[in-house]
Amino acid sequence: MLERFRDAWAAILSPIARVLVRAGVSPDLVTVLGTAGVVITALVCFPQGWIWQGVLILTPIVFSDMLDGQMAKITNSATKWGAFLDSTADRLGDAAIFGGILLFFVYQQNSTLWAGVTLTALVFGQLTSYVKARAESLGFTCSGGLAARADRMVIILVGAFIADLGVQYLLEVVVSALALAGIITVGQRIAQVRRQAKAADVDAA
Repeated sequence: MLERFRDAWAAILSPIARVLVRAGVSPDLVTVLGTAGVVITALVCFPQGWIWQGVLILTPIVFSDMLDGQMAKITNSATKWGAFLDSTADRLGDAAIFGGILLFFVYQQNSTLWAGVTLTALVFGQLTSYVKARAESLGFTCSGGLAARADRMVIILVGAFIADLGVQYLLEVVVSALALAGIITVGQRIAQVRRQAKAADVDAA
């Protein structure tokens, strides 16, 4: 859903990326520092119940995720290592955000039920990315689904922010929707790869 805004977001980030490049900052450093910021903020703020404060800090960090890529393009230094590091950092940041929400339910709401639902959303969100990466490594096409990574981040952050302003049960609805979307997306992608695999077996026969 949000992929359509990628070009616009890249245009906004380009001037910042150029400033950092001129200052001698490497894309890898931006990746590492951004991920560290996400992890520390999510795992400190959310378990303490500082939801809207954490979201305000996280939002510019999370949505500057394309900054390192822009820097690599400007310097013509895009590498497989950089792509690997960025993808790995994304998974770590996602886990920290959902993990922080999970701990919020445990320590602030005393609810193992909603902690479990949040864990489901985390697991299937990570599995969504893994299925795609594994399928593509085997030569299959694997895309689509109800919620891509960027969509999940917007939904969980906006939902958490609004919920903390006093909208009851909104956060529970959000994590439930993301858990269900993750389950469906993983199923869709597995089915997509299965169809391609069966077609390839028929062609090879």
